[in-house]
Amino acid sequence: MNTIVTKFGGSSLADSIHFKKVKNIIEGNSERKYVVPSAPGKRFSKDFKVTDLLYLCHAHVNSGISLDDVFKLISERYHSIVNELDLNFDLNSHLEIIKKDIENGASVDYAASRGEYLNGLILANYLGIDFIDAKDVIKFNKYGSLNMEETYSLLKDKLSIHERAVIPGFYGSDEHGDIVTFSRGGSDVTGALVAASINAKLYENWTDVSGFLMADPRIVNNPKKIKTITYGELRELSYMGASVLHEEAVFPVRTSGIPINIRNTNEPENEGTLIVSNETKHENTITGVAGKQNFTVLSIEKSMMNSELGFCRKILTILEQNGVSFENMPSGIDTVSVVISDSNLKNKTEIIVEEIKRACNPDSVVVYPNMALIATVGTGMAYTKGVASKIFTALAEADVNIRMIDQGSSEINVLVGIENEDFEKGINAIYKAFN
Repeated sequence: MNTIVTKFGGSSLADSIHFKKVKNIIEGNSERKYVVPSAPGKRFSKDFKVTDLLYLCHAHVNSGISLDDVFKLISERYHSIVNELDLNFDLNSHLEIIKKDIENGASVDYAASRGEYLNGLILANYLGIDFIDAKDVIKFNKYGSLNMEETYSLLKDKLSIHERAVIPGFYGSDEHGDIVTFSRGGSDVTGALVAASINAKLYENWTDVSGFLMADPRIVNNPKKIKTITYGELRELSYMGASVLHEEAVFPVRTSGIPINIRNTNEPENEGTLIVSNETKHENTITGVAGKQNFTVLSIEKSMMNSELGFCRKILTILEQNGVSFENMPSGIDTVSVVISDSNLKNKTEIIVEEIKRACNPDSVVVYPNMALIATVGTGMAYTKGVASKIFTALAEADVNIRMIDQGSSEINVLVGIENEDFEKGINAIYKAFN
């Protein structure tokens, strides 16, 4: 289909000024037929997101506190949008129903979803197109997981009779009709499901940034923009903290081969970043550099480890029994390192080390705290000689000591472990080596 599905984030629909920008964008291309809005986000740094206020309303009711003051802020926010856009829309009746429902014990998911619901109604009225309630087309099973088959079927049927429509993001309903929400940022997922259900030409995700950058601008001064990135590269960079898009939003459109375009509502002329499924893309040697801090590495050594059946299984079983997941597990013939995020480790280091010693009888277990991981990502790396050498030379010249090296089998990612204190220096060194 020559149809574009557009999703607008909370910052893109924070006030009436942004609503006008959104209308200009949608009317600027007749192929933009289905719109997925988020709830109003912050208008300025100390402002509140409407969804946060709705969560607070629910918490107040649960604690026996009046929600009147908080709900008044929500009401004023929506009234300002409706009044400034001069809409003929009965906002009060909707607000009264929502307030009464929350006061009468409606679920937290219901309360949180009303931000998108109201924004969807207002936007549909403003654009003069149909409104489709997400609870009628996005379905979850009794375990709270998305029912993909039913959702696609309902979306196809519903959209076939609505040439243009607004479908609010972030929520759906279960088999009993009760509201269920995605995790925060889930409007991205709704947009992806709508796009995949109709095999859209493109899924546009409008936000307050002009796509992905090659590095974190808080670390690297004025990094270059990434024009095109594959889903595989996106997954690697997002995992290491370079997140603009809700991770779950990638999978519905990736399966259908639909490209995603990250665009900036405030700079609609900027083409943003295009996410494509073509894994052979390699215009540049690297696509981006990203990383995370605060890891602990357990370095385990034992002679003839490679000939001992079940050695690594024993280590992973110990982690599982302690409720600890690992990030990475590079190994050699007689050594294996387990990289664990400090947030997952939760002061269980000594217990885990002692259990490994008892179960595996290693020659040594050495704990390296305060570690950071840096990922250099790009499909072009597999086709270019000397990439690893360039990374290591750049770090050496920046006086950064490498404590760990790992390269994935896909050859689109080289991971290095360094000290936390060298993190920003390391990111800058690798970025500059390739730019």
